[in-house]
Amino acid sequence: MEKRNKMIKELSVIVGLSVMAGFSINYFSPNGISYIGSWDTASGVITAKAKNDAVVREREIMDVKTVKQIFDADKTVFIDARPYKEYEESHIKGAVSFPPAQFDERIEAFLLNYSPSISIITYCSGRECRDSHELAQMLIDSGFSETRVFIDGYPLWEKEGYPVE
Repeated sequence: MEKRNKMIKELSVIVGLSVMAGFSINYFSPNGISYIGSWDTASGVITAKAKNDAVVREREIMDVKTVKQIFDADKTVFIDARPYKEYEESHIKGAVSFPPAQFDERIEAFLLNYSPSISIITYCSGRECRDSHELAQMLIDSGFSETRVFIDGYPLWEKEGYPVE
């Protein structure tokens, strides 16, 4: 019995130290995850609220009809942040493919073709996809300050029967 109690105490100490180490590493890590995230897709794109999280609610456009009105005005560049294979299969009519993973190799050509003063809407695969937010942040950091995010992305656009290619 005494041996069993000693083993339980030792195990408790190991577990306790492991938990403390995990919380400490998360706290000091630049990629640490907040303990309270946003998991409700009704309120926007899901996010764990990491310290370097690109999700900015003020950039989000939640209404597909608003996005369609912007599209119809033909003064905004739509950018598809999904992988190129998905873009090739179908995308919002006139959209430019620009996956965030290819940002560094494609930004120079993008800057040659588009002025930083243009209006941009990024989109991806809906509220569980953060690529459009990440791309929007990268574009804003590159001087494209008029960048917004259509959070419902391609799936809702297509479902509504809006123009696709």
